[in-house]
Amino acid sequence: MARGDQVYVMRDLMGIPYEHHGIDCGDGDIIHYRKVGEATVSRTSYEAFARGNPVYPYPQSVSFIAEVVVERAHSRLGEQQYDLFFNNCEHFANWCKTGRNHSKQLSNFGLRLGQIKLPQVGKLAEQAARDEAPAEALALFEKALANLAIATQTLLPDYEQTQLDIQTWQRVAQRALEKGREDLARAALHRKVKAKKRAASLKQQLSELSNLQLLIEQDRTVAQARLGEVLGNR
Repeated sequence: MARGDQVYVMRDLMGIPYEHHGIDCGDGDIIHYRKVGEATVSRTSYEAFARGNPVYPYPQSVSFIAEVVVERAHSRLGEQQYDLFFNNCEHFANWCKTGRNHSKQLSNFGLRLGQIKLPQVGKLAEQAARDEAPAEALALFEKALANLAIATQTLLPDYEQTQLDIQTWQRVAQRALEKGREDLARAALHRKVKAKKRAASLKQQLSELSNLQLLIEQDRTVAQARLGEVLGNR
């Protein structure tokens, strides 16, 4: 790895493995969205970025020259606008390297939802509701619920489209049979089966999102009660 390289290390969030991205400064430091306290674009040591895990280069087919990449990374030092869906560590590193503000990992977000350990999430949320300052906990829960809403809105159109696809391929199969084209009918039914599997997967993911939302809402209620107690004792 060299100056201006986009690099990443594998980390884990609530049971979900993900790539944490940054920009190599070429002198042993990495610029990345450091998530300690409020997430901030920071220049840290290689060791702080790696946390004892292997660091890998992330090749890009088209990119700026190394000096420009590092300059772009430096221009955002101190930024505190992290957002999982719109401005995460991968968005930042891709913008520095290529000028494109995108996150390839988010395209797989729906599939990765199935790996979330709901009981563990519930335990973490319950602990935050109980131990964090009430106002801070409520702010965290509101942001989490907003992100869940975005994820749900992303998956719902796909689910609705797969339902339409199932109906469409069924009609195609029927018409093919009416014309004596069993080969086309079989192909259409194969597409229908694939659409049904996709619909089932999306439905499961939406169900898990719903369960996670309920867990967070329950613990938000606990935090609200604690905040009421604090205000009542003043």
